[in-house]
Parts: sequence; structure tokens; C-alpha cells
Amino acid sequence: MTGPGGPLILLIEDESQVRRFLRPTLRSAGYRLIEAETAAEGLMQAETHSPELILLDLGLPDGDGIEVTRKLRAWTTAPIIVISARGQEADKVEALDAGADDYLIKPFGVNELLARLRVALRHANRVSAEPGEQVLRFGEIRLDLARREVHLGDAPVHLTPAEYKLFTALARAAGKVITYRQLLKDVWGPAYASQTHYLRVYMAQLRQKLEADPARPRWLITEAGVGYRLRDE
Repeated sequence: MTGPGGPLILLIEDESQVRRFLRPTLRSAGYRLIEAETAAEGLMQAETHSPELILLDLGLPDGDGIEVTRKLRAWTTAPIIVISARGQEADKVEALDAGADDYLIKPFGVNELLARLRVALRHANRVSAEPGEQVLRFGEIRLDLARREVHLGDAPVHLTPAEYKLFTALARAAGKVITYRQLLKDVWGPAYASQTHYLRVYMAQLRQKLEADPARPRWLITEAGVGYRLRDE
């Protein structure tokens, strides 16, 4: 639902001071905004207005934001960015595993918020507009899905089957944090969901092959204690 004023954002947040802060910030950045103060109202507004992105607080007066995320994910693919004072890694992982696309800890800066919004919307638009896109580019890295090839500049990069599957999972969700558990299930299967050492080894190998400076990666980003993200610029 896009119209004059730009993408429509649903803010589900019970703290009035946070809404007062975000209201002018989002509108001045060109977004349209609808607001809800409770889980029930948020779910109703989402169904009524079909927002293009949802900003969701976890601590709502009539329910937990994790459960709201699960209910939203049952029918909408709109990006969900959690904004919460809960900074524990377990809370981030639970929200992301429930279907959230990103997680911002309060207090957060305006520039960081707006950057996360742009990335989430760009990813959503790319997925919906070009579901059959076969070549994905990240700087000098090029992933050809049809040919199952990866190039760095003009040079082909040999990836093992597991490395290729891991990189492809990150590339298809570029800009989005994917939890350790989800990556392990996607690449190696449900039986490996707790084997985080697999990811550390294979991510190190991917960085050696794809990053100019593996010790300071530009593209393959670690979200400490949570998962990994392939930067989408």
C-alpha cells in the first residue's frame, strides 16, 4: 500500500514518548504512519491497512511482541523491525526466530533507525518485484543462482557445497539478520540446529574467500550472540 507520502509504516508501541519521538522522525523522512498502542490494536491495524513495514515493541500491555510477530507472520511478509529495551541476546534470537527481520535496542539513533528501514524495505521490494532474479551483487561479489557460481570481480571463487549453500541463504535475505539456529537448519538440517561451531568455521572460510580483509569484514557481518547478516548497500 504505497501512495502519496511514501511507504506506510505501522508503529505498535505503548510508550507515548517513543511515539512522539518517532512520529515527526518518520514523517519528515517521507513515510506515512499509523499507530497502535496494544497488541490487539496492532494486529487489527495491520489487517486493515496492510502496512509495508511494521515497527514493533515487545513489551505491550495486553500481550508479548513475540507472539504478535508470530501472528503477523502467519499471513504477512511485510518486514518487522523490533524496537525494544530488552537487550538480552536470548530476546533478540527469539524475536528473529519468530519472524522479525531486524532488532533495534532502545535508545537508538535516528540515522540507525532510518538506515534499517531503508534496508528492510529495499529487501522486501526486491523479493516481491523480482522473485526470479538470478544474479545478486554485493560490491565486487556476484552470485549467479542459475549457474551456481560466485565471482569476486572477474575471478571465479570456488565454494564448497556447504559454503555455497550458506552464502546463498545469506544473500537471499541480504540486509536481514538470520539467527544461528535458522542458518544451521537451512544449511545442514534440523539435527544440526545447536552446532554453532559449524557456522564459525564456515563463515571464517567464506570471509577468507570473499572479503578483502577477513579480519574486518565489510559484507559478512556477525551479530554477536544472535546470528549473521549479509550487508545490503
